[in-house]
Amino acid sequence: MVRAWLESATRGYVEFTRDWSGDAAPVLALQGFENTRPHVTFAAAPREAAATRYGYYVDDGGRVNFVLPRAPGRSERIYVAGDFNGWQQAVGQDNWLLEAGELLGEPVWRRAVEGAGLLTEPWRRFKFVTAEHQWVGVPDNAPNRVTDDAGHANRGLDPARTGAQLHAFTTAAALDLAETWTVLAIGADGVEAVAVEPGDFFFALKTELPLGALVRRGATTFRLFAPRARRVQVRAAAMVAEVARATAFDLVRRADEPAVWEVTVNQNLHGWFYSYAIEGPRDGRGVSERHEGVLDPYAFAAVGRKGPGMVLDQAWIGRGDRRATPRWQDLVIVEGHVRDLAANAPIKLSPAERMGFTGLRKWVESPEFYVHALGANCLELQPVQEFDSQTPAEYHWGYMTVNWFAPASAYALNAERASGVRELQALVAACHRRGIAVLLDVVFNHVGVPPHLMAIDRRYYFEQDEAGRLTNWSGCGNDLRASAAMAQRLIIDSCRHLIEAYGVDGFRFDLAELLGVEVLRAIETALKETKPDVVLIAEPWSFRGHIAGALRDTGWSSWNDGFRDFVRSYVRGGGSAERCAYFLKGSPWYWSKWPAQTVNYTESHDDRTWIDVITENGDFDGSRPTDADRVRTHLMAACLLAAVGIPMLAAGQDFLRSKHGVNNTYQRGDLNALDYKRAEAFAATHAYFANWIQFRAGRLGRLLRLYSPPTETYFRVFAPGDSTACALLYNADESQGRERLLFAINPNTHAARLVFNDESVLNRDWRLVADQAAFRSPDEASERLPHELALPALSCRLWVDE
Repeated sequence: MVRAWLESATRGYVEFTRDWSGDAAPVLALQGFENTRPHVTFAAAPREAAATRYGYYVDDGGRVNFVLPRAPGRSERIYVAGDFNGWQQAVGQDNWLLEAGELLGEPVWRRAVEGAGLLTEPWRRFKFVTAEHQWVGVPDNAPNRVTDDAGHANRGLDPARTGAQLHAFTTAAALDLAETWTVLAIGADGVEAVAVEPGDFFFALKTELPLGALVRRGATTFRLFAPRARRVQVRAAAMVAEVARATAFDLVRRADEPAVWEVTVNQNLHGWFYSYAIEGPRDGRGVSERHEGVLDPYAFAAVGRKGPGMVLDQAWIGRGDRRATPRWQDLVIVEGHVRDLAANAPIKLSPAERMGFTGLRKWVESPEFYVHALGANCLELQPVQEFDSQTPAEYHWGYMTVNWFAPASAYALNAERASGVRELQALVAACHRRGIAVLLDVVFNHVGVPPHLMAIDRRYYFEQDEAGRLTNWSGCGNDLRASAAMAQRLIIDSCRHLIEAYGVDGFRFDLAELLGVEVLRAIETALKETKPDVVLIAEPWSFRGHIAGALRDTGWSSWNDGFRDFVRSYVRGGGSAERCAYFLKGSPWYWSKWPAQTVNYTESHDDRTWIDVITENGDFDGSRPTDADRVRTHLMAACLLAAVGIPMLAAGQDFLRSKHGVNNTYQRGDLNALDYKRAEAFAATHAYFANWIQFRAGRLGRLLRLYSPPTETYFRVFAPGDSTACALLYNADESQGRERLLFAINPNTHAARLVFNDESVLNRDWRLVADQAAFRSPDEASERLPHELALPALSCRLWVDE
């Protein structure tokens, strides 16, 4: 035996290393703690039962049936591809196209083919791929997962496991999930034992009941979802120091929903502090681990990373400021950190205010507020939910979240009075009054320290390998099992709370690849019901993979790391004219199916700043940029703001913010804090960014701010064959009216020759709007462009035809 698992509380499977071929059935038994043996029957499982786990089974006729689970209502073209049909060459061949159907009552994609030549040693390898050449990932726990020399994961066709390797068992009564169960295989050589793990049904357990500390008139109900807990208690006190020694109230399992625990206290406890004590399921030795001081995942406020949480009446929290969010194609985003923005703000603030929400709010309200002066209309804040800083003074990026409902106590002036609630509400409202939307960077792919969800149920909430070890594709020690029903609900509920209670306009999801496309679809559907114009942006990768291509058929936009890497290289003479045109067009088709689906950027909080990456100085230190560094930055700004899609800048990028070459500054508040004096020192560069943003937001900028995919002839590219220089004509076919734009760029250190062989360019009057140094006067005279144009080294031009 290699594995045993439950498909429900009364039904499960046992898996053998190969097809069971003996004349007699195996002798199997199910045993619980202290050798209890429930009444159980074992029988050979139908061959189809192995299909979704392995991706195939072999039917009685010897045909290999390839099977992939299908989301209900989904219609797409998916193929089976492998070393037996040329891999991607199978795309478009009907004989390898999967068909929609059902298997054992579940919706699947399937295709049956003759097994001759497929079941061999060594294993034949296969995978599933969409009609658009997007590979379907292989689950980490697939028993036939194989990795090639390049590190690519595929499935293998094992001739020893064709569908007869499973036996099913059924119990007369539901098994207690808080107990440890073991399947025994009894043979001539002794007894083999394997632990029974919860299967997919376990991760589908859920409740629709309200959770958390619920204040209703003169009573407070504490309600927690803990499917395998053996005991749950709550301690509550009016003073934070009294919680640990407060009287513990036992929560009781609901008879109608046994995964839910609750207790009602006949007192309005608004403003009180509370935490849970949870006794978890037994391990193989019969020991239940007890966890004290567990922070409620639905707590609306917390005193610190260890809690306690605070009971807050939702009526007291109220609703956040609601303004119409700018259309996605109109957004210009600045990514920033609460403390980095406020630390050196040139206004009068107390030291405590500079560390949090209030200081940033006052800076936003100042006439000189940096983001407003730049002209951006969207501020994306690095995480502001409760994270695991050990003290309020500790500088923290916020990417180690411990509670997704509570505003960061480190950013509050008085966390014990839940002041962060009002302070974050006021910050968002202040941004809205300045015409600035607020996006929050949210981290749902892993949790920080202490990992309170692990105390509630480690198995339910966290991804684990076959040995029970936590997976770590986040690089932070754990990965949330986002596909679990209540993990998904926790994500959605917390985002809804941030929208409704604080008025935020949208979210950027950190390492969204780890959540999976189907979970992201569910999040999109739910949040658009709450706020139809909510902005949803994914960081579409993790250490495991990249899902930007798979997100094209969703309503998500994505950070475009391809744009970032290309422009960094291009302004230093790398890349090609063709790639430049591709990114200026908005990375169509591979990345984006609609214009605002790409978030174009060249710097974020991660890694080195733009100027430190491209500087000619040694040690990646761009703090004193060369003249060429500044010109290349202007070329980058032109590419960024002339490109179709959503442009994003890192705060301070417009005044050449440097971290002196340090690559990872997540704990370096001294390096991250914005030095606003650089905006004066590099005033021309700051103005260049601001003028591009102003142009993009204006009447002619509408030709860049596209809502729908443009016509095939909307763009016209002009590129010399011997240079990476490029020119792009926007609205070439006049499908968006008569006005047109022409953008040309030469990132090389030598002049380039552009040939305009299009009469619609040669026979029109063009007004030069900007070059690589500055924007021109709107009174600049129009001119005809020559057939051949010499574009100087390290230069760009923007013309308009009005």
